[in-house]
Amino acid sequence: MGEQPIFSTRAHVFQIDPATKRNWLPASKHAVTVSFFYDASRSVYRIISVGGTKAIINSTITPNMTFTKTSQKFGQWADSRANTVYGLGFSTEQQLQQFAEQFKEVKEAARLAREKSQERFELANPGLNIAAPQELSEERHSPPLLTVNGPGEEKLFRSRSAEVELTVEKERVKKMLSEGSMCELNMEAELFTLQDSNAKLVAALQEANSSAEQWKKQLAEYQEETDRLRDQVAELEAQLGRPAAGQPGKEELSRSLEELEALLRAKEQEIQNLQCRKTDVGELEKEKEEVMQRLQDLERRNTELESRVESAEKTLATNREEQEQSEVEVQRIIGVLDVKIGDLKGLRENLAKLVK
Repeated sequence: MGEQPIFSTRAHVFQIDPATKRNWLPASKHAVTVSFFYDASRSVYRIISVGGTKAIINSTITPNMTFTKTSQKFGQWADSRANTVYGLGFSTEQQLQQFAEQFKEVKEAARLAREKSQERFELANPGLNIAAPQELSEERHSPPLLTVNGPGEEKLFRSRSAEVELTVEKERVKKMLSEGSMCELNMEAELFTLQDSNAKLVAALQEANSSAEQWKKQLAEYQEETDRLRDQVAELEAQLGRPAAGQPGKEELSRSLEELEALLRAKEQEIQNLQCRKTDVGELEKEKEEVMQRLQDLERRNTELESRVESAEKTLATNREEQEQSEVEVQRIIGVLDVKIGDLKGLRENLAKLVK
């Protein structure tokens, strides 16, 4: 039947740098599928992950392996056969917990499978029952003689006993080395996670600073535009002297200007608040949207104010034309009055002569 998958998840895969044994090297550019496989014919459990056409994880689970969670979303295990340390970064803490539990179950299953395999081997070969490891450690220089037939077989079993003892000793040394470096690897993994989080936070803060500077620049431009419009309104008021019929009232324009100035002061205060609360990137984004909406409202108010100023200018031009026409008419009337006064003066002189 071959190997069958028993559990699958998705994670970012890392391997320890073989040169420094300190840094993590990404084995995949994005999250890939990581699966546990079981080979029933050999009673072997493996963790396999394929990136593209290449296997980036091919680790056979043994009873002495340990999966360690170094952070809320990162875990690792050492594979002495592959001479490397694998690291997995998950998107959620729940996925990490599920993988750790599955690793523990598979490790226990591998231990039971090894014990059963050893029992079957001992039952099939009763003459190869070697002394326990404690006896090997106590009588290391003189391994026990086995009950066999012939001196040649005695040498063979002595050699096998020495090989088993050497294998046990090598496994013990490897385990000690693995456990001795586990703390350092955990710290390195945690440092890697913190560095990644810090880089993301710095990038978000830089973006927030840049956005705040842009908002401040826009607000300064709107302030200048408001001052210019206010000067125009003041000039129009001085020229008109009083509002003409159909012209927007000065009080309404003044109120609009005051509201605009208050809004600008509010925006400056919001910018200061943004600079004081840079650490909360999510809140900055939300406030950014609100400020952009208010800036759009400010642009709309400026457009309305400009249209009012244009209307006032048109009204002023019309009033000037009417005033000029009135002055012409007054001059004409004055001229007519001058003629009438002259006629009256002449009539008066004639009447005076007649009276005399």
